[in-house]
Amino acid sequence: MSLFTELKREAYEANMEIPRQQLAIYTFGNVSAFDKSRGIYAIKPSGVPYTELRVEDMVIVDLDNNIIEGKLNPSSDSKTHTVLYRECSDIGGICHTHSPYATAWAQAKCEIPILGTTHADHTIKSIPVTSELTESAINMGYEEATGHSIAALFTEIQNSELNFLEDEMVLAACHGPFTWGVNAAKAIYNSRVLEEIAKMAYFTLAINPNITPLSKAIKEKHFFRKHGKNAYYGQK
Repeated sequence: MSLFTELKREAYEANMEIPRQQLAIYTFGNVSAFDKSRGIYAIKPSGVPYTELRVEDMVIVDLDNNIIEGKLNPSSDSKTHTVLYRECSDIGGICHTHSPYATAWAQAKCEIPILGTTHADHTIKSIPVTSELTESAINMGYEEATGHSIAALFTEIQNSELNFLEDEMVLAACHGPFTWGVNAAKAIYNSRVLEEIAKMAYFTLAINPNITPLSKAIKEKHFFRKHGKNAYYGQK
């Protein structure tokens, strides 16, 4: 048995949620699961259909982008995952999909404004979008540049209110959504939630293009009834 079987299994189960949740078709999308103590992650192999995917197909990669175990090539987006794990080692899983509504917002290079309580249940901020990659950045290393463009949202002065451990949903301009969480299961959960938020925002603006963002009072009410020390949503 591989030393990485459980990590591979975590990544496999999360990846299989992509087609189950209708977040991508064919071979689109990928999820990784990170082991902080060993500085490695398991990720979907590149170009393998979900219908053919097996636990043992998951590829183990370290934070220098070396393949530690696996007979197949890792996802072509693996270097983006590496950048994000290096930026915040407390992230336990990352998901990237091409879900249609979230991807449409990314292609439009628009952040998703907070318009309703479904959005506020998960974050009180708009879903940010990265800057479009320059030609020189693409030529120097497209996947790494994608990761750095996401990381820049959390380090640029004007966006200093963003926090990797609190803000788990991002749109890569012209590309698609990336989400993460404490583990791979939370990362895929956030991707599904993001797709619903993106869909609702699209329809809301189609119905009323002049709609204003949700008020501070209702945003905070919905968010903090589910998060923080005074949360009361759900069961104890």
